[in-house]
Amino acid sequence: MKSLLIFVAGLLIGANVVYFMMSRSARETAVATVPIASAPTPPAAKIATPPTPPVAVAASPTAAAPEANAAPPASTPTGALLIPVAGITADQLTDTFNDMRGGGTRRHEAIDIMASRGTPVLAASDGKVAKLFTSVPGGLTIYEFDPTTTYAYYYAHLDHYASDLTDGKQLKRGDVIGYVGSTGDASPDAPHLHFAITQLGPEKQWWKGTAIDPYPLLTAAH
Repeated sequence: MKSLLIFVAGLLIGANVVYFMMSRSARETAVATVPIASAPTPPAAKIATPPTPPVAVAASPTAAAPEANAAPPASTPTGALLIPVAGITADQLTDTFNDMRGGGTRRHEAIDIMASRGTPVLAASDGKVAKLFTSVPGGLTIYEFDPTTTYAYYYAHLDHYASDLTDGKQLKRGDVIGYVGSTGDASPDAPHLHFAITQLGPEKQWWKGTAIDPYPLLTAAH
C-alpha cells in the first residue's frame, strides 16, 4: 500500500511538472507571436523656402536734369512799351537784335531806331533813372529801371539829356528824357537811338543783365 501511494504521488508530481512546462512554453510562444507595434514615424519637417526677391526692373532713361547753375530764360516786361522816339511808328522799326557788330564778333542785342538828330527820346515805361552814363561805344546814355527793378531799359547815342534829368528821377511812360544823336561809336551821318532791354540779375547791376529783344515788345500793341 505504501508503494502505491508513493507511485501515485510520483505521478501527480510528474503531471504538475509536465503541466508547468507546457504552460510556460505556451506563454513564451504567445509572447513571441504578438506583434510589436512600431512607433509612428514623425512627419518630415517642412523646410521653409525663402520668398524669391522681386526682379529689379531698370527704369527707363529720362532726360538729364538741367544744370543747377544754368541761367534761367529771360522773361519779358508785361504791358505795352512805348516806342521811345517821338513820331516813330511800328512799321518804321527794323529788328536788328541778332545783327552782328564789331566785324562779326558780337551780337547787337538791341534795336536801332533811326531818326533826325534832336528828335525827343521818350521813356518807354514807368520807372526810375538808375544811371546817367557816358561810354566810348554808347556815348551819352541812360539806364532806366522798371518799377519792379526786374528790367533795365538802355538808351544810347543821345545828343543831350532833358534839362531836368538826374540820377534817381522817377519817370512816367512818355516823359522826354533826352534827344536823338550820334555820340559814342555811332556814325555822325546816321543819328539814331540804340535801345536795349535787359532782365536784371539779383544784384540789380545797371550795366549787366540778360538781353531781351525789344522789337516784339515795341510792335505788339501797334
